Amino acid sequence: MTRLYCLPPIIDERARVLILGSFPSEASLAAKHYYAHPQNQFWRVMSALLGSDLTGMDYAGKQAALKASGIAVWDIYASCDREGSLDSAIRQGVYNDFTRLRQWAPALKKIGFNGLAAARPRRLVEGLGYVVCQLPSTSPAHASRSLADKVKSWRDGLGITD
Repeated sequence: MTRLYCLPPIIDERARVLILGSFPSEASLAAKHYYAHPQNQFWRVMSALLGSDLTGMDYAGKQAALKASGIAVWDIYASCDREGSLDSAIRQGVYNDFTRLRQWAPALKKIGFNGLAAARPRRLVEGLGYVVCQLPSTSPAHASRSLADKVKSWRDGLGITD
């Protein structure tokens, strides 16, 4: 297996909400771009939540839009061994250092886990004083729920109002 390393977080001092995924897909690692797989619904969900079409933006524009809206993105694993892109294939995962979040984003209050696998360190993150919620995965491996249903769940879970 190959040792893989996560992407840098999308975060700044304005962040009030952090979305934690598990680990970037092969497509995301190759593109150096969170949620780069064309079937992943993350950018469509964010577009609906923010009322702006992020899907048509370049990656720098997407990052800027998230930051301006107080949303940060990162993954639970700093590194892992994995063949392919499935969370079930992750081996020897090392968590990111979540204690750095207070320094990077002092206004951060809520952390949403993008899917069940991402919620593995839930108790650790709650222990740092954050409110947490588990959100339906935007991964193409979890396509049984409609986009509209995911948007509603994300809106409710993150407390984002229209």
